[in-house]
Amino acid sequence: MKFKMKRTTIYGYLFILPWLLGFLALVLLPLIQSFYYSMNDMRITPVGLKFKYVGFNNYLDVWLKDMFFIQELLGFVLDTILRVPVIVVFALIIAMLLNQNVKFKGSFRTIFFLPVIVASGPVINQLTSQDATTIPLVNQDVIIGILAGLFPIWFATQIGELFGQIIIILWYSGVQILIFLAVLQKIDPSLYEAAKIDGGSSWECFWKITLPTIKPIVLVNFIYTLVSLANSNQNPIINLIYTNMFAATRGYGFASAMAWMYAVVIAILLLVIAFVFRERKPKRYV
Repeated sequence: MKFKMKRTTIYGYLFILPWLLGFLALVLLPLIQSFYYSMNDMRITPVGLKFKYVGFNNYLDVWLKDMFFIQELLGFVLDTILRVPVIVVFALIIAMLLNQNVKFKGSFRTIFFLPVIVASGPVINQLTSQDATTIPLVNQDVIIGILAGLFPIWFATQIGELFGQIIIILWYSGVQILIFLAVLQKIDPSLYEAAKIDGGSSWECFWKITLPTIKPIVLVNFIYTLVSLANSNQNPIINLIYTNMFAATRGYGFASAMAWMYAVVIAILLLVIAFVFRERKPKRYV
């Protein structure tokens, strides 16, 4: 019996061995190397890379000497607060529609997932440069002008840009639709039948059955969406890190420090999402 358990354990480790090797070579080692770079002032010389230890000065310079990072970071946080709920809610609505008994469900699922495969990397950059990701009938300036009378101008501008990029934002919902669709298909139909027998409407079934059941998956999709937007090619902070990496006055050390500070901000946002959607224990009344 013990031999069988040990053999099963060995098979398990062999199964995850490729992932472990990939994690060590492609994730852990680059993270350690990046942190080492962030603690040094790196310069490219004819004989190779030259390191000068500067401690946490690069991290201080990111906040004190680079005004573009703070500006882009604030814009990203505000965009994330607006975009992530829109993407997740849109994905949930489409998933619920695709979960209905309609014809050509497979074709509709393919249509909504197709942008995930096609619109990536250079393709999406070309579409964005040609204004193929905007709705011509939506006048962004008019929307900003209307909202400026109700909200501060910076907030109205962000919402106006959200409408101007609504197509590219919804392109990020393909994976989330599939995740929602998978969990919706796992809900026992007898729960809805029992609720309707008791007089429950479709709206009540959604709030009392569907939403509590899929709440953990809502958290998964929020996290996935945030990580996807944070690593998108359209993210100006990513482009700013690339620019500083090859700048003569900045270099790899400064860019690495900026990347680490950006990662800390993303981690804080993830913690906030996890806190909001955490499982709350029901109160006990004595």
